[in-house]
Amino acid sequence: MREALAWSAAGRGRVHELFVTAVAASRNPELVRDAVDAGVPVSGVTDKAAAALSETVTPQGIVAVCDLVDVPLSLAGARLVAVLHGVADPGNAGTVVRVADAAGADAVVFAGDTVDPHNGKCVRSSTGSVFHLPLSRSRAADEVFAACRAAGLCLVAADGYAEEDLVTADLRGDLERPTAWVFGSEAHGLPDEVVATLDTALKVPIYGGAESLNLATAAAVCLYASARAQRTAR
Repeated sequence: MREALAWSAAGRGRVHELFVTAVAASRNPELVRDAVDAGVPVSGVTDKAAAALSETVTPQGIVAVCDLVDVPLSLAGARLVAVLHGVADPGNAGTVVRVADAAGADAVVFAGDTVDPHNGKCVRSSTGSVFHLPLSRSRAADEVFAACRAAGLCLVAADGYAEEDLVTADLRGDLERPTAWVFGSEAHGLPDEVVATLDTALKVPIYGGAESLNLATAAAVCLYASARAQRTAR
């Protein structure tokens, strides 16, 4: 909720109303006061109502109604972008948004048949990061890829079956360039036909016995590798 209020105060959207249970209000008096000071209507609700509104088994007792957070696709000046392609699990998508935010990415783009970034689980999994960096979405993945190229970004598929790994690419200096990492679903990865349209594909090397990494972990490794390389090169 603090992130939503800060997002609204920055003029990036509006918080329309806050619903809060008595217990949550007593635990978060400053938060409620900040909402009132910002002109946000605050309404008391029962625990049952809060659970229904928040769509979770263990609600925190505070629910905010906000404008949609996604913005038109614009990548001018971006150096690090995460593109989610065909990611159906909202928990994974939200966690990647959180990772991208932590790594200092400039944007996250939901491309193709990817879950809605406003899905309740996606928002919760982002732990507020949906309010921190630009989120865009487009059903037309080709248009997303074209926008990335127009912005001067190298499109890199995160592909567990790629011939090259990101350590080799990093040592070669490839990760210093502006990059859009493209991540597929955890279950199926990126379709071969999508990988074939991108500029290159890299895998995260696995040195132990694990068969693979989950989506969020792989995204963290890839995005942080690019973030470190770009910052070192400055």
